[in-house]
Amino acid sequence: MKVKNLILASIVSTTISCQSVKKEYTSFESYPVREGELTEMDYSPSETKFSLWSPVADEVKVLLYESGHEGSAYGTHNMERGEDGTWTVTIKEDLHGKFYTFNVKVDGKWLGDTPGIMAKAVGVNGRRAAVLDLDTTDPEGWENDVRPALNSFADIVVYEMHHRDFSLDSVSGISNKGKFLALTEQGTKSSLGEMTGIDHLKELGVNHVHILPSYDYASVDESQLNKAQYNWGYDPVNYNVPDGSYSTDPYNPAVRIKEFKQMVQALHKAGIRVVLDVVYNHTFNTENSNFELTVPGYFYRFTKDGKLADGSGCGNETASDRAMMRKYMIESVLHWVNEYHIDGFRFDLMGIHDIETMNEIRAALNKIDPTIFVYGEGWAASAPQMKEEDLAMKANAYKMPGIAVFSDEMRDGLRGPWSDDKDGAFLIGNPGHEMSVMYGLVGCIPHPQVINDSVNYSKKPWATQPTQMISYVSCHDDMCLADRIKHTLPADASEAERIALHKLAETFVFTSQGVPFIFAGDEVMRDKKGVHNSYNSPDNINTIDWKQKSTYREVFDYIKTLIAMRKAHPAFRMGDADMVRKHMEFLTVEGQNVIAFILKDNANGDSWKNIIVAFNSRREAAKVSIPKGAYTVVCKDGKINLNGMGKVNGAEMIIPAQSAMIIHQ
Repeated sequence: MKVKNLILASIVSTTISCQSVKKEYTSFESYPVREGELTEMDYSPSETKFSLWSPVADEVKVLLYESGHEGSAYGTHNMERGEDGTWTVTIKEDLHGKFYTFNVKVDGKWLGDTPGIMAKAVGVNGRRAAVLDLDTTDPEGWENDVRPALNSFADIVVYEMHHRDFSLDSVSGISNKGKFLALTEQGTKSSLGEMTGIDHLKELGVNHVHILPSYDYASVDESQLNKAQYNWGYDPVNYNVPDGSYSTDPYNPAVRIKEFKQMVQALHKAGIRVVLDVVYNHTFNTENSNFELTVPGYFYRFTKDGKLADGSGCGNETASDRAMMRKYMIESVLHWVNEYHIDGFRFDLMGIHDIETMNEIRAALNKIDPTIFVYGEGWAASAPQMKEEDLAMKANAYKMPGIAVFSDEMRDGLRGPWSDDKDGAFLIGNPGHEMSVMYGLVGCIPHPQVINDSVNYSKKPWATQPTQMISYVSCHDDMCLADRIKHTLPADASEAERIALHKLAETFVFTSQGVPFIFAGDEVMRDKKGVHNSYNSPDNINTIDWKQKSTYREVFDYIKTLIAMRKAHPAFRMGDADMVRKHMEFLTVEGQNVIAFILKDNANGDSWKNIIVAFNSRREAAKVSIPKGAYTVVCKDGKINLNGMGKVNGAEMIIPAQSAMIIHQ
């Protein structure tokens, strides 16, 4: 299982004291639930109201500062306790531009300064929250920003990217390297004249950009941005404000917010929706986390012996099943939708969260826009402290309609297991993985021709609809596709062979009935120098080399055309399990390392009829029997042309070695 960050100096491995539970509360479950929204700072020019939920506190103070990082408090105000455990105070002066923290006293001990759990604007490194009118951060035309149209989750094509990876290369032609604003620049080109940045995304044809964690995280020091620092960002500190390292001025709270909005606005204008990677399953540290400094113990799960549970592999796991953590997660997601116009969410280690919370999040989003996409990792790093049948695990996806899950069955059936970088599978001709791949091609739904006992991880279908399955072969975690193919092939394998298998892998992804997902740079044969877990590797490992778009233009054009084919032909994205079972039929093949299926008739009203897709990872050509007829070839031997590139007549087709072939009537 994956562990993204080993920088855990502040993690507490021993029991957190829970002696602070007031006598009137017999358990965490008996804590009162705050009424209304969890807003902690409500600003107007005449007054600012501060509030903090801390039912076990003896006292709570709010401290005011001139600076977001320097100097002592210039004012301290006592807060008053309310009936639901919420403390409040109203300061009748204009505090715009000031900073604040809370300090909570429990059992006679002051816990220390915290910006609160719901800070929506912060100073450098997020240690102090900011008093800010968020309306002043809206870019010009923000009130007219709308998310691009989406008819069905089946129409989604996801592109996963990290801000630095995507724009830092010196030849990218992008000015705001490694920043939110990099995705607002138009007309950027590489030193070799290829489109980069947002124009590259439009050229490729993706319609959803999944940005790795972009909230305020701990592992990059925003005050030292003149030094090269890298992290994926799976180290949450303040969940509800953008990270300052991707802004042009981390000291000014308004800048990161406005620039994030500008990024979303630019992507929307380009016809691309934005998915935010969210990490509610753990916090960067525990003892000094905003949660722990507000309500000790409440937001985390514990083992039976009273120690911190660690389903995340990062030192703690949050307790989504507790009423206020559930409320927090829902309100946080809604904040990103309402304030930042976010169009989707990818939940890190979603298997740590409970099913009820995930379904309530889905229901809350449906009230705003049911086309907002939600998906996540249907697993945990180790067993969470809840019954498995109550967790948002992959096996329980059928209990979470409208939420998608990554399919490691097809991923590992194609390239080999996560646990061994050199162990290959179908792509390199290792036999016995066909059924795992077929399981993914149908979208992990029940299908009469998929023998579930032969699938690698799941012995029964977990999706009720194909749009609940994320179809992918690589992502930020683990080796990227080019590295994995290189490491599983013999050392003397040619570049031509690696290119052929790269194309073959992506053909599976984009002809699956699941939702296709591509890792940034895979379309240009990106490599990460063979690094398996590059969460904090230097830029020379992680940065996309934009010269490779010219070097591997044939790969880019091939994947671009696969995406165009999927968009143009609804048979590849039926979006309905019954239709998939009716129209998608696997053809009988002889031997191993060959898979073929037909999309019968004009599936889903497609203009192409009887589409046949065949995959051959053998080092020699393979024959496949097909329904007799005349067919047009659109993909063969690593080349693709939707206007046609030859004919097949008769009752068989010959698939060239290590490639895919697509024909239709």
